[in-house]
Amino acid sequence: MAKKQKFPHLLGSKWTANKKTFGWRHFQVVNRKNQGPWVYAELVSSCDRSVRFWINAKMLKDKSQWQPGWTPLNELAIVDEAEMLDDGTLQILPVVDSSKDDENKDDKKSTAESAVESKEQAETDTQKADVATGQAS
Repeated sequence: MAKKQKFPHLLGSKWTANKKTFGWRHFQVVNRKNQGPWVYAELVSSCDRSVRFWINAKMLKDKSQWQPGWTPLNELAIVDEAEMLDDGTLQILPVVDSSKDDENKDDKKSTAESAVESKEQAETDTQKADVATGQAS
């Protein structure tokens, strides 16, 4: 009986790195080689064909590093905000809308600027009153 091939569907498969790898996240397996008990996959970036590297095919099964298929970038942002639990699952953390933070910063800035302007106006009014009453220092 023939020995069962490890990773039979490896060639042509698509993968997404959870963290940028050589500056990219989306890769495709273009070659495979068997070296003794190990199987290696040659990955090529889908956006830059000059980015190529070999990886132990077992590493592709590590869900903390790789996801099968090409995951859209907007979904990757959610994974970036996730927390890896001890059992290997991801706990999705709430995503904060940064545009609201920017609005709040603008509001806080406006409030701070208003306070400074109010203080300066009060000082100017006090100086005018002192001059008018002859108490200028």
